[in-house]
Amino acid sequence: MTYRCLLQMVLLLCFSTTALSRSYSLLRFQQSQSLKECQKLLGQLPSTPQHCLEARMDFQMPEEMKQEQQFQKEDAILVMYEMLQHIFGILTRDFSSTGWSETIIEDLLKELYWQMNRLQPIQKEIMQKQNTTAGDTIVPHLGKYYFNLMQYLESKEYDRCAWTVVQVQILTNFSFLMRLTGYVRD
Repeated sequence: MTYRCLLQMVLLLCFSTTALSRSYSLLRFQQSQSLKECQKLLGQLPSTPQHCLEARMDFQMPEEMKQEQQFQKEDAILVMYEMLQHIFGILTRDFSSTGWSETIIEDLLKELYWQMNRLQPIQKEIMQKQNTTAGDTIVPHLGKYYFNLMQYLESKEYDRCAWTVVQVQILTNFSFLMRLTGYVRD
């Protein structure tokens, strides 16, 4: 009896997640709210003196992130998922030199993880269709951009100034993610 009830609950949960992922308006709303929370959390982390921002370098941010352009819903989802994965990976690095609150970072990681889980079923479906999209051309540029961010942190031995520069980059990323969220429509 318990097994059958448990099985029904699991199936209901799986189907409800899939059904929710199909409601792009709901997904757009949820992503938007979560991104606002991420921006707020990142903004709560203490920043360092202005001289740290002088240590910035060109991380070769993809042109698509700098300019307004039109995205198809599928492209936006692919790019959002990719960006969230990279940001999550960066924030799991050694930030001990920053004086940042571990609780805030954990909350930020939870928000990012939640967003990725919401996007993943749709992202997988898009990838299975194997159509070449604009997202396919942006993703390699994103990989290089995030690789450059990681190299920068490593070369600066994860010092406080390096994290401040990366923090500003991630805030810029969240702004771009908010724009992309607007393309996720029914």
